Formats: sequence, C-alpha cells, structure tokens
Amino acid sequence: MPPSIRRALQVNAAGVAALMALSACSSSDRESSASSPASGSGDVSGTVNVFAAASLTESFTALGDRFEKRHPGTRVVFNFGGSDSLAAGIISGAPADVFASASSKTMKTVTDAGDAAGTPVTFVRNQLEIATLPGNPASLDSLKSLTSSEVKVVLCDKTVPCGAATQKALSAAGLSLTPVSYEEDVKSALNKVVLKEADAAVVYRTDVQAAGEKVAGVEFPEAADAINDYPVTLLSDAPNPAAGRAFIELVRSAEGRKVLTEAGFTAP
Repeated sequence: MPPSIRRALQVNAAGVAALMALSACSSSDRESSASSPASGSGDVSGTVNVFAAASLTESFTALGDRFEKRHPGTRVVFNFGGSDSLAAGIISGAPADVFASASSKTMKTVTDAGDAAGTPVTFVRNQLEIATLPGNPASLDSLKSLTSSEVKVVLCDKTVPCGAATQKALSAAGLSLTPVSYEEDVKSALNKVVLKEADAAVVYRTDVQAAGEKVAGVEFPEAADAINDYPVTLLSDAPNPAAGRAFIELVRSAEGRKVLTEAGFTAP
C-alpha cells in the first residue's frame, strides 16, 4: 500500500477514535447528570434556625433529627413558643430561617412586616381538646362543664392562637369562662394540668396525645368551629436560606406529613 494512502487511513482512524471517545464521554456525562441529585441539594450545610409554635415541639423535633441525618454536618436549632412572641421576635430582627405559626393571623403580622420570603403555605391543621387529670375525676364532658365554680381551668392567653381559638369556641357555645390563669403558650397551659395545679386546660388535641397517660382528653363539638391552620415560610433575612428551604421541603413531604398526622395534626 502506498505510504500516502496508509497515512490517510491512519488519520481517518484516529479521527473516528476521537469521535467515539467524545461520544462516550458525552453519554457518561448525561448519565451522571441524570442520576445525580437536583442542583443545590448538596449545598445544604450549617445551622438552620426554626421558630415554631409550641404545639409543634414533638413533631418538629422528630423531623429535625431526620433532617440532620439526611444532611450530615447540619444542625437544626429550634425556638418553640407562643406564635405571637415568635413573630414579634422575627419582626424585631431575631436571626431565623423558618417560621411555622399556629395561625394564619399571626403569620400575617410577619408577612405584613415584609419578613417572609414568598407566600406562606399551610401544611397542617389542628383542633382544640380539653385536657383533664388522668381518669377525668371531675367528670368533665363539655365546654359547659368547665364553667363550674368548682373546676379550676387554665387557658392559653387570648393573644396566642390557642387562646384565640378557645375564645372562638366559647363564643360558638354561647359561654364565658374565667380561668384561674392565662398561660403564654399551649405547653404552659397543659403543664398546669400535668402538675395537678389545675383540673383542666383547653389545649390542642396534639398536645393531649403527646402527654400520653399524664392527662385525659375530652373532645367537644365546638372545637370544629375553631380549627387553626398552620402556615410555614422561609424568612427574607434567613441566615441560611438553602437549609431553610430544605427543612420546609421535609415538613411538606410525604414523610413530613406522616410524622405530623401521627402526632394528631390533620392535612389542610
């Protein structure tokens, strides 16, 4: 074979080999891209600060543990309390990434102040229930039974979602009630019964469920007139927005809904 033809064939073979290598590389890149996590999922790191209503304590703590396991190196720091005080803290500049409120009204104070990034989304609902001493020794069976002068009742402060819902339920029943104390959040109200400092408290059914055998729960029909929506949002000045968004995604996922509904919350 003449040398000129041999050289031409060698060049042509080299070109084909190069094209095949490029094609294989491109195919490999496509496969890698298709099998890799969504863009940004690997960017979750550091601390995420979550301000959440007191009634979310147990379920959010469980979700926080799952979040940290899913994203090694992250840490979820919770600030649980009355939604109104949490909102006031956020508006005053407290560093937080996520806010989960026990009422849309309280969330509105945050959005009106321009502190929410985007539109808050309702992720669960909650309903009131009477918490009484184990075995219900006072035989409480309705909201009206709480009006007896012999029953020591504790309520959430009227400014917090639990208290506002209780007042709505009382209005629906045409009743007025003077408690022995108003408490700053739902957990504080429940604790008065747990410590036997009160005969009963109007709290959320999720709190009754979380307390287990420490209290007994009594349902009442007027609770259906005072159901609270729970909205969640990323905050506009979030120190760690990527982690904040990832935590909200977990809360709203099927896994998150399962944890929340098992705790007694209902889907929106």
